[in-house]
Amino acid sequence: MNARLWLRQRAGQLVRFGTVGIAGVVVNLAVFNLLRLGPLAPDAEVAGDDDRVVTAKIIATLVSIAFAWWAHRGWTFKGGSRHRPARELALFVLINGVALALEAGVVAISHYALGLTTLAWDNVASLAGIAVGTVARYAGYTLFVFRAQPAAPEPMRPPPVDAETGQEPA
Repeated sequence: MNARLWLRQRAGQLVRFGTVGIAGVVVNLAVFNLLRLGPLAPDAEVAGDDDRVVTAKIIATLVSIAFAWWAHRGWTFKGGSRHRPARELALFVLINGVALALEAGVVAISHYALGLTTLAWDNVASLAGIAVGTVARYAGYTLFVFRAQPAAPEPMRPPPVDAETGQEPA
């Protein structure tokens, strides 16, 4: 199958996937900032002195993962075969863990192995990592989490019959 046909067949799903991804980033940032301005603010007394920013980031990421699972399940990949919800969520989290490792790996290679240590290069590497992670997420979701329904088998057709003899051709 050529790339153009593959893209044409999945265009709607890819747009929905991207839309949920962007919405997930918005959810992540919104939850993070609400926590940092509220219960996990620098002057708050929740979660100790030093790890409030990390705690806020972990909570925000978990909320955005839950949001993305819900949105992908109900919209992006609606109609695909399903696992039990708990197993599906576990697979979803596992795929996101792999994608996160890939994203961090790209940044680590750029920063430590290639010595590209400026903020600009770190951002370029971060964007490249996000691209790699996004491809991994889409592949993982379609292969393991939200598999498409198998195509319906074609109906059986009777064998051709010779018009003169009324028999199947030899």
